[in-house]
Amino acid sequence: MTTRTTRTVIRFQSPFVLPGLDEPQPPGDYQVDQDEELLEAGTRLAWRRTGAFIHLPAIGMRGAREQMLPVEPAILDEAIQMDRTPI
Repeated sequence: MTTRTTRTVIRFQSPFVLPGLDEPQPPGDYQVDQDEELLEAGTRLAWRRTGAFIHLPAIGMRGAREQMLPVEPAILDEAIQMDRTPI
């Protein structure tokens, strides 16, 4: 099976919370790596997300500048949608 990783930058306008984090993350730009696998259906090709990692500042981690947190793609989509929905 063919797989790939795509890298994008997501901008959060407001603080956000993801599972596995103790505190909300500040607004800003965050790099996201998404793992995808190729689905073949006849003559059409499509990619299905199988996982995602968000890059966060490595606060309190000696010598590290950032850390990668695994996050379910659906949870990440929900956080993005909540950030873009007016209150």
